[in-house]
Amino acid sequence: MIRLLPVYHANIGKRIVKSPKFYIRDNGILSSLLSIRSFNELMSHPVFGESWEGLVIENILSELDDWDGYYYRTSKGAEIDLILEKGQKKIAVECKASSAPSVSKGFYISLEDLKIEEAYIIAPVKDEYPIKENVWVMTLKGFIDKMKQK
Repeated sequence: MIRLLPVYHANIGKRIVKSPKFYIRDNGILSSLLSIRSFNELMSHPVFGESWEGLVIENILSELDDWDGYYYRTSKGAEIDLILEKGQKKIAVECKASSAPSVSKGFYISLEDLKIEEAYIIAPVKDEYPIKENVWVMTLKGFIDKMKQK
């Protein structure tokens, strides 16, 4: 019922948050526990962003079970919601519940710190598009389909 997402440990000389992140794996159960009865209630609830993040991460890790999943956060707040790792390959995933997503400076700092060359922002958008070199905004389905080809 709960997914524990371990911390990505890298020897980069920064202080990182060391406790795992946890998600309720079923958004229906989460909504029920919070007495959220409709999608409109969910959209206006403070947990909406975290609910989207949990939905995205659960779907990615369930579909791409040959990849290991982690999260990364420094003590200064720079973070990546999900780092997928398979062998020497690392991919960063940020979850944004906005149709016009943007990411913080801390996201880009984290990409540099961890030497991640491929990153995706998963959002409820209609079409995929780049926002920076090697950083793409995509739908959840589009991302999973792309990753299954790797």
